[in-house]
Amino acid sequence: MGDSSKSQTSNWYNVLGIPKSASLSEICKAYKSLVMKWHPDRNPSNKTEAQAKFCSINEAYRALSLKKREEAILKDRGGGEAIVHACNGERDKPTTPSTPEDLVPFSKVASRRCSTPIFFSQSAARIKPPPVQKKIECTLEELCLGCVKKIKITRDAISYSGLIVEEEEILTIQVQPGWKKGTKITFEGKGDEKPGTLPADLVFSVVEKKHQLFQRDGDDLELALEVPLVQALTGCTTPIPLLGGGQMTVSIDDIIYPGYEKNVPGQGMPISNQGRRGNLRLKFLVEFPAELSNDQRVQIVNILEGCSSSFD
Repeated sequence: MGDSSKSQTSNWYNVLGIPKSASLSEICKAYKSLVMKWHPDRNPSNKTEAQAKFCSINEAYRALSLKKREEAILKDRGGGEAIVHACNGERDKPTTPSTPEDLVPFSKVASRRCSTPIFFSQSAARIKPPPVQKKIECTLEELCLGCVKKIKITRDAISYSGLIVEEEEILTIQVQPGWKKGTKITFEGKGDEKPGTLPADLVFSVVEKKHQLFQRDGDDLELALEVPLVQALTGCTTPIPLLGGGQMTVSIDDIIYPGYEKNVPGQGMPISNQGRRGNLRLKFLVEFPAELSNDQRVQIVNILEGCSSSFD
């Protein structure tokens, strides 16, 4: 009889795909993942198989979670409070209810025999709330080169005993080169859990942080440069910074007038899935001298009048 009980316990761990050393939070995490995967409503094409797996998963979860809670009570000698150590994500800290009415005595939990937990009730109409919208800030460098963002979320989750507990989780976002402001990343079912509803999706929208030097315009970048009047009239060679580090030298032989722009191909933002980049648009501002002597004014008038007559 003892061997049969041990065999059944091993089978429960196998059903959830976890080791025998798994904690209660690990049991809860495995259960939630599998029950979402095999819920009959999500598997209309193989509903019979899904229903069988769904029942096995629930049976294994009930047995192992009650076993762990009973062990906790025997260890802590803390009565009903040991029950509220329920599924708490990466943490095993107890979650204390705010009122005595929130406590669920162990005798009630142990006698619960419903085939489906409260948050997966198979009612005809289980509503999914609207997505939860959040923002993720990225620098232009991160959107240009790509990066990995780790985001810690805290959400409400329903334990097997029916308590609403706080659950922490780390989400990973792989930012791709070329992503734009407004790009959305969706994590299905990562919103708060509420009785009688499906968990909402969690949607992150990219927000571009303001850059000190560059402005983005689609796939192009804009950079403002100041040049003295003498260089604007006679030409210049100037170093320019590049997004992400480094610099390059640009030579200009044209006369730089107000509104003058020069394109540097391939130094803008990456264009998603195309393997190329936009342009870097240089916008020039001309620095005028604060004062001129009378002789300088006369010389400039003579020079500019001559230039003006040559365009007639």
